[in-house]
Amino acid sequence: MRVNVLQHTPNEGPGAIQTWTQARGHKMYVYHPYQYGILPTADETDMLIVLGGPMSPNDDLDWIKQERVLIKQLLDAHKPIFGACYGAQQIAKTLGYAVHASPVKEVGWAPVTLQSQVIPGLPATSTVLHWHQEMFEIPDEAELLYSSKDLRNQGFVIEHEAIGLQFHFEPLADNVREMVVNDGAYTTGSILNETPQDILDTPVPADNEETVFKLLDYLNA
Repeated sequence: MRVNVLQHTPNEGPGAIQTWTQARGHKMYVYHPYQYGILPTADETDMLIVLGGPMSPNDDLDWIKQERVLIKQLLDAHKPIFGACYGAQQIAKTLGYAVHASPVKEVGWAPVTLQSQVIPGLPATSTVLHWHQEMFEIPDEAELLYSSKDLRNQGFVIEHEAIGLQFHFEPLADNVREMVVNDGAYTTGSILNETPQDILDTPVPADNEETVFKLLDYLNA
């Protein structure tokens, strides 16, 4: 299977998603549309991963609009899509739902609570990395998957076709360090009140990578 990854900033890579592709024997291709303006076609995509980034789906940029064209083509073709943070917002906006400022800025480690049993074997509570100040509205065709105490709309699932998460399960320890050393100033104003050093000092929960595997296996079933 060809897994096409859309990466939107150098310091937010696929992390555990790459581990999954290697373990399952898939081929991963990473695109950087913000830099090169190149996207895969729907025909050459078996699964699409849309990663996070500092931009907004509401930005008036051609490549952002073209990403939504691709997402729409894949949804129409019933090909699986996984979106993290900005990527989840792009899926929601493609389906016609609002992306807007969140009532809270969340940057750092904090728990989310599972709201649906549609995907087997997921932990009831997970400590995840938040790195956002915008949020999506849940599409009508989707089921609420995760919430936190500060924000209800943390994740959604559309049958076996799409998963969108406002937060990050995918970063491994090296990825977290890369995010913090390059974008640590973004912690300012976060409701979680964590410093860049606090984030670095928090070990990545071991079950986060396992959860990535369960989410992607579900999409690929």
